[in-house]
Amino acid sequence: METILLKVLFLAPPILFALTLHEFAHGYVAYRFGDPTARAAGRLTLNPVKHLDPIGTLAFFFINIGWARPVPVNPAYFRNPKKDMLWVALAGPVTNLVLAVISAILAKGVALATIFFPENNLILFNLGVFYEILKASVWINLVLCIFNFLPIPPLDGSRILTGILPTEMARSYLKYERYGFILILLLAFSGLLSKIILPVIDFANTLLLT
Repeated sequence: METILLKVLFLAPPILFALTLHEFAHGYVAYRFGDPTARAAGRLTLNPVKHLDPIGTLAFFFINIGWARPVPVNPAYFRNPKKDMLWVALAGPVTNLVLAVISAILAKGVALATIFFPENNLILFNLGVFYEILKASVWINLVLCIFNFLPIPPLDGSRILTGILPTEMARSYLKYERYGFILILLLAFSGLLSKIILPVIDFANTLLLT
C-alpha cells in the first residue's frame, strides 16, 4: 500500500501537468491559426479536469503509457489546413519535449542544492521528494513526446505525416484512422509498444539526466 501511495505521489503531479500542457498546446496553436473550436469547448485552459481521460490517466500507472482527451480541432478554419494542422499536431509532443528538458535541468539543480544542506534532514527529505517528482516528469514527458510521434492514427505523428504526404496519399492513409486506437491498445497490451519506444525513451532519459 505504501509503495502505491509513493508511486501516486511521484507520478500524479507530472502526469497531470504533462497531459494538460500537451492538450493546451494543441488548442492554443489551433486558436492562433484561427480555429476557435477548443476555446468554445472550454478546452483552452490549464485546468487538468478539462483534459484528462480517466482510462488514459490510469494507464500511466499500469502500462507506463497514457493519453488525455483530444482537444477538438476544426481545420476548416485554417488558411492552409494541411500545413497548419501539421503545426497543431507538432505542438503537443514538442511541448512535452521542452517540459522534459526543463524538468531535467531543475532536477540537476535540486541534486546540486543538496550539498548546501548536509545536516538538515527535513530540507534534504523535501529536496529528495522534489527530485523524484522531477525525474518522473522527465520520463513522463519523454513518453508522451515519443509515443505521440508514432505515425498511428489518431496520434500526433499521423497528423504530422499527413501534413508531409502528398494529398492523395494522405487521404488514403487517414482511411485507417478508425482502426488506429485498436492497434495502439493491441501493441500496448502485447508489450510490442514498449519494445518499440522504451529504448528511445531510456536513451533520451539517460542523456538528459546525466
